[in-house]
Amino acid sequence: MLLKTGKWMSVMLLFFTVGMAIFAQGQLALPSVFGDGMVMQRQTDAPVWGWAASDTEVRITGSWLPNDTVVVRTGGEGVWETTIRTAEAGGPYTLTVINKTDVKEFHGVMLGEVWLCSGQSNMQWSALRGIVNQEAEIAAANYPDIRIFHTPRRIARTPQNDCDASWTPCTPQTMSQTSAVSYFFARRLHTALRIPVGLIVSAWGGTGYEVWTKRELIENNPMLQADVPKIQSPWVPVKPGLTYNQMIHPVIPFAIAGVIWYQGSNNVDHYATYGLGLQTMINGWRSEFRKEFPFYLVQIAPCRDEADTTGNMSACLREQQEFVSRLVPKTAMVVISDLVDDITDVHPRDKQNVGLRLANLALAETYGQPLKNYRSPLFREMRVENGKAIISFDYAEAGLMCTGTHIEGLKIAGADRQYVDAEGIIEGDKLIVFSPKIKTPAAVMFCFDNDTMGNLFSGGGLPVAPFRTDRIISFFNQINTNRHE
Repeated sequence: MLLKTGKWMSVMLLFFTVGMAIFAQGQLALPSVFGDGMVMQRQTDAPVWGWAASDTEVRITGSWLPNDTVVVRTGGEGVWETTIRTAEAGGPYTLTVINKTDVKEFHGVMLGEVWLCSGQSNMQWSALRGIVNQEAEIAAANYPDIRIFHTPRRIARTPQNDCDASWTPCTPQTMSQTSAVSYFFARRLHTALRIPVGLIVSAWGGTGYEVWTKRELIENNPMLQADVPKIQSPWVPVKPGLTYNQMIHPVIPFAIAGVIWYQGSNNVDHYATYGLGLQTMINGWRSEFRKEFPFYLVQIAPCRDEADTTGNMSACLREQQEFVSRLVPKTAMVVISDLVDDITDVHPRDKQNVGLRLANLALAETYGQPLKNYRSPLFREMRVENGKAIISFDYAEAGLMCTGTHIEGLKIAGADRQYVDAEGIIEGDKLIVFSPKIKTPAAVMFCFDNDTMGNLFSGGGLPVAPFRTDRIISFFNQINTNRHE
C-alpha cells in the first residue's frame, strides 16, 4: 500500500536522521567546550572527552608537552574520556586529538584559570543593560587573554552532552553582551595574576537554585521537593534540573578553578530551605566535576518588596546565604549592601565592585595573594555588660567605622524578643548596642529587613553583613553539637 506524501516524507526524514546519527557515531568529535581559543585550566590533569567509532584508539597531545601523548580507547558506545596534563599558564598552544580516520586540532589554546559563573539576572546582566560608567567600561574592554564561553539560555528534560557555544576573546563587543560581574571578576584576576582567564558563563534571570541542581538531588529530598514552585512560569524554567541539564552538564567535567554564584532573589518565598538547597547544589556540582572547587557567592542586596508583608523574607534569605558560607568548606560570601543605587530595583548597577570583591576573595583564598581587608565583617558573638550588648565580629581586624551620624538598622530586644530601635557605639573592632527601653539585652539585629542599607563598615571599607544574633547563635550551637556527637 502506498504511503501518503506527508507520511512518506516523515519516513524519509526518519531514515535520514537515523542515517546521519549512525554516520556521526563513527566520527571523531568533542563537545563544544573544546574549541579554538579556549582556556584550559593550568597545571592540572584536565579531563578531555568525546566520541568516536567504538573500540578504537584516540590519541591526545598538547603542544605545551609535545612528547607526552595520551592514548585512550573508546568503549562499546563510542565514548572516550581521559586526562591530559597541562603546564604553567601561557600560550597560544594547540590541542590535537587523532584517531585512525580523523584529526581534530584546536588552535589558540591558552592555559590559565577557568571559572564557572552562574546564577540569575544579576549574574546574567550585561553592560548593555546598564552599568556604572557604561560607555567607558565597554570601550576599554580589550583583553584578548580573557576568553568567554557563554552557554545559550536553553533547557532540557534530560542531561545533555553538548551545547551550542564557542570560545570568544574579550573585546568591547563581546564584553558588552556577556555577564558584567564575570567580566570585572576576570579583569581583576587577569591583571593581578598576569595569566589568561577563561569564563564559562551559564546564567538565567529569574531562576531559582532548583533549576541549576540535578533533578534527582531535589526529588530525593522531601524538604527540597516540597518547596519546588508548583506554578509554571511562561518566562523562566522552574522545575529542578532544567538548566543544569542544558547549561551545566554539557561542560562537565571540564577542569575549572572554581565557581562564582550570584542568585537568591527568586527563592525568598521559601527561604527556610535555601541553605540546604544551595548546599545540595554545590555538593552535586563538586561531585560531577570531581573537585572540591572554591565556591564564592554574592549576598543579595537590599531591595524593597511591597509583596512581602513580613518585611524580612530577603533578610532571612541573606541569613541562609551566610549559613552556607560558614558551613560548606571552601565557600565564602561577598556583601554588597552598599552598592545599591535604587532601593526599588533588584539589579544594582555597580557590577564593578561586585566583580572586584569576588575576585579579591579568589586572589586571597584561592591564589594566596597577600590581600588585607577583603572580607566583610560577620557577626561572631554577643556578650552583655552593664545593660549593653557587646558585639564582636570576624574579619574586623582593621576596626569598624560608621559613615553617618548614627548607625542605621540597629534593634535590640530583651527576653521577650520584642525589638526596639537601638543606638550603637564603635569601640575599635567592637559594636556596643543599647537602648534605655531594654535593661537586660538578649538579642540584637542589624539591618535585618528587606531594604535597610547599613552604614557600618570595616576599617577596610567593606559593609558589615546583616545579622540577628539569636538565630546565628542557635546556628553556631547546632554546628558545635553536631561536631561533638
